[in-house]
Amino acid sequence: MESRGVMEAANGCKDALDFNPMKEYMVLNSSQRIAVAVLCTSLALLSALENLAVLYLVLSSHRLRRKPSYLFISSLAVADFLASVIFACNFVNFHVFHGMDSKAVFLLKIGSVTMTFTASVGSLLLTAIDRYLCLCHPSTYKALLTCGRALATLGIMWALSALVSYLPLMGWTCCPNPCSELFPLIPNDYLLGWLLFIAFLFFGIIYTYGHVLWKAHQHVASLAEHQDRQVPGMARMRLDVRLAKTLGVVLAVLFICWLPVLALMVYSLTTTLSDQVKKVFAFCSLLCLVNSMINPIIYALRSGEIRSSAFHCLAHWRRHLRRLGLEGNKEVPRSSVTETEADVKITPWPDSRVLNCPDC
Repeated sequence: MESRGVMEAANGCKDALDFNPMKEYMVLNSSQRIAVAVLCTSLALLSALENLAVLYLVLSSHRLRRKPSYLFISSLAVADFLASVIFACNFVNFHVFHGMDSKAVFLLKIGSVTMTFTASVGSLLLTAIDRYLCLCHPSTYKALLTCGRALATLGIMWALSALVSYLPLMGWTCCPNPCSELFPLIPNDYLLGWLLFIAFLFFGIIYTYGHVLWKAHQHVASLAEHQDRQVPGMARMRLDVRLAKTLGVVLAVLFICWLPVLALMVYSLTTTLSDQVKKVFAFCSLLCLVNSMINPIIYALRSGEIRSSAFHCLAHWRRHLRRLGLEGNKEVPRSSVTETEADVKITPWPDSRVLNCPDC
């Protein structure tokens, strides 16, 4: 109860944050602060570069940026890029350098972090729905999901994410409501509401991909019934297993990166946390950065079209460097192969079909 009282004092209704009570949230020792600074900076830098690369490859291709599927992937890349930068700067500033801000600035920062991660999960849900429509309704996919509808859906998702995330800045703070054990100035009832919202998004992702797998199983069973002689049983089984493995990887990454943080948030609503649990939460929060770093690999770089766009960009820069004479004075003999290498189509990985289909 004494710790709870200190937390309430730390979240007092003042225009500025008191330094001493706020230190109750700064629980890392010197060696842990160094580890957090190194890990957070490294993960954020790698994640930011990956997502910037995805954005460049999509936006530099006139064909890709007009496809709804890649609009959703671009939204995911934007959210993960912003999450990496904003989270890393604020996390390191608070836990490593013990930076103090006014109440409004602090709520703006924590709201921005919340918005970017919420938009990232929202983009994952829209990507899952896009995959469902593409794979389960291929004949009507282009009519159902136009670029205009995709942009409108993304606009609604980002606006909703911002609204939910900036509610504390709008006045929903822990005065006089009970304060969170993990976040200064954040009330427990707001944290509970955000957890329910995120749980809804995760449930939508799981349900959508589960429905995709069920539809694929039905399709394989139909092939087995009507084309038993033409499609060997082992090949059919491999197709079904490949799809299940791909979806398994997607969901496993999602759970591994988010479940520890969400579980500790739920636990904080029920009891007073010790400093050791808060330290665990600080390190588990870095898993959200890992998720932002892995998302470009799962949802973008596995796409044959994006890899093809990357090949075209590399070929363009090679020709540009060759014209500038930066590759040496000797002219490399040009053959019909090198002249047409930029037009080679890269075949998508077999197990990426669930995330990228030709008609999308």
